[in-house]
Amino acid sequence: MALVAENLSSEPRASRAFWRGFLTSPSAVTGLILVVLVFAAAIFAPLVAPFDPVKYNPIDRLQGPSFKHILGTDLYGRDTFSRVIYGARVSLSVSAIAVTMALIVGGGLGALSGFRLGWFDMLVMRLTDVLLAFPAILLAIALLAFLGGGFWNLTLAIAIVYSAPFARVARAAVLRVREDAFVEASRALGASNPRVLWRHILPNAFAPMLIEVTLRLAYAILSEASLSYLGLGTPPPAPAWGQMIADGRRTLELAPWASIGPGLAIMFTVLGFNLLGDGLRDVLDPRLRKR
Repeated sequence: MALVAENLSSEPRASRAFWRGFLTSPSAVTGLILVVLVFAAAIFAPLVAPFDPVKYNPIDRLQGPSFKHILGTDLYGRDTFSRVIYGARVSLSVSAIAVTMALIVGGGLGALSGFRLGWFDMLVMRLTDVLLAFPAILLAIALLAFLGGGFWNLTLAIAIVYSAPFARVARAAVLRVREDAFVEASRALGASNPRVLWRHILPNAFAPMLIEVTLRLAYAILSEASLSYLGLGTPPPAPAWGQMIADGRRTLELAPWASIGPGLAIMFTVLGFNLLGDGLRDVLDPRLRKR
């Protein structure tokens, strides 16, 4: 009973220690602010964007930044700022869904691989070796050449590409925890393998996965922008950051703001996720906390 009470009382202390470390980490707080701003802009796009992002207005084509058009207009007279705001919806949706799918499939297979070992572990690791042998962007292009473009095919391609890194991280985290004393004690008390994995191993292997999620979100946004730039993403006229940069390439000398706006949006979003991931790593890694 005393041991149970001690464990229960340690959970609030651990939670308070996490938030104290998180709020005192400049990179974590800065990254969180940037990520929250981007998500808020995407969610409340109809309230934030001053113009229709897909409506043509030839009279206002290629106008420079002004009070009316903060980031100017593109070749078709569409407000760049409004298109950047709505483009956040596409980029964040594709990235979030793809990373979630990669986490569930790749992370699940990696966790089972590290828990069971044997032939299943060898099979999963050789499959990840095959996926990791190809550069991520080239593998995504090959998949989209087979599947075709579009929102869901783009999401599936990015999910397949990033499932292998999730499998590796999950396997390493489970291998580090599976032989600990509390896991052996749970087995000695008669807990089944699924219960041991779900209730004891996965919660203690969650920290590396959380950090990996933030970093892979940044990579997924870059991948989505790169593939949209190549014309393999969401078809126009729906705004996507990569597609906007590609469209602005034709008028880069006359109206560079058509490409600068979405480029800055990609930069600040990726920077936010990277800073958030670095901050979480500093807070959750005991070795870095001691330093």
